[in-house]
Amino acid sequence: MKTLHVVGFKNSGKTTLISRWIHLVKKQGLSVAVLKHHGHKSPLDMPDANTDSMQFLNSGANVSAVCGGGAVQFHMNEELRFMQMKEIASIGNPDILLIEGYKEETGEKVVLLRSQKDWDELKGLGDIQLVVEQSDNRVDFQPSISRSHEEQLDSWFLSWLGEGVQSETI
Repeated sequence: MKTLHVVGFKNSGKTTLISRWIHLVKKQGLSVAVLKHHGHKSPLDMPDANTDSMQFLNSGANVSAVCGGGAVQFHMNEELRFMQMKEIASIGNPDILLIEGYKEETGEKVVLLRSQKDWDELKGLGDIQLVVEQSDNRVDFQPSISRSHEEQLDSWFLSWLGEGVQSETI
């Protein structure tokens, strides 16, 4: 399973880029899972309090899982460590795992920038593979691609995807 972190500060375009790349992975006939770190201090949005799964959590259950209609919904009253979350996201043995956030964890990273200040704070991260900027090549890192150059971003991603994935699937 190939793994790539997409990191950056709030409103840097992480979700948009990951959504775009999910489509590319699926076009290649590969499976993809996504793990997102909710880096905000506010709690996650939960289903309506009247659902059975929420009634179980509100009654004190540590875990509430529901399966049906072709989907699984899983809730826990505890925040898990990164490796535990990675295991959960990998249950279906995806070919690719895209991770939004978890910038301090080990792994190849694409860094999205809104400003030079973002780069000043993020350039010390390990294993940066690509920097995605608001505009053309203002940081001292290569490769660096402007967010507006979607075809170049996709080309970079497909090249990254092809490294280590069976060539007959790509």
